[in-house]
Amino acid sequence: MEGMASSGRATVELPAPDLVVIRRAFAAPPPLVWRAITEPALVSRWWPAGGHGTMRTCEIDLRVGGRWRYVMDLPEGGEVAFRGEYLELAEAERIVSTEAYEFAGFEDVPESYTTNTIMLAATVDGGTGLETVVRCTSPEQRDAIIASGMEAGMQRSFDALDEVAASLA
Repeated sequence: MEGMASSGRATVELPAPDLVVIRRAFAAPPPLVWRAITEPALVSRWWPAGGHGTMRTCEIDLRVGGRWRYVMDLPEGGEVAFRGEYLELAEAERIVSTEAYEFAGFEDVPESYTTNTIMLAATVDGGTGLETVVRCTSPEQRDAIIASGMEAGMQRSFDALDEVAASLA
């Protein structure tokens, strides 16, 4: 699993047993990418990309200590849900939040959360470089995230995010 190849424009690296690092460039400038990843109506346009479901819930309380929750209904039935809390915010630059996958029997315990740091930086061509560092609580948690197929879904969602952010110009 070391290194990990990527299947799309985003790269996924596994630099340590408890880390996942994701990088991707977007055509829109940081303020527009920020809007697209922090405004519920915009997140709802790109997060369930690829026809793999419909966004039912997109709650974002964008403040330190605020919480977020996304729920997507799957075409074959059932749902996929994630939640977290904002730990740090620097507009158009940085978001640090926790994230947990909700599942049947989900218990809201700190050990089930990752800590995700999203950093946005302007690129020389007027776009945005995005880097996300996912810090897991264990190598097993990191490996389960990778084995879940997250990379393929993330690639589709990031392609849609690129379109949504560019449409705001």
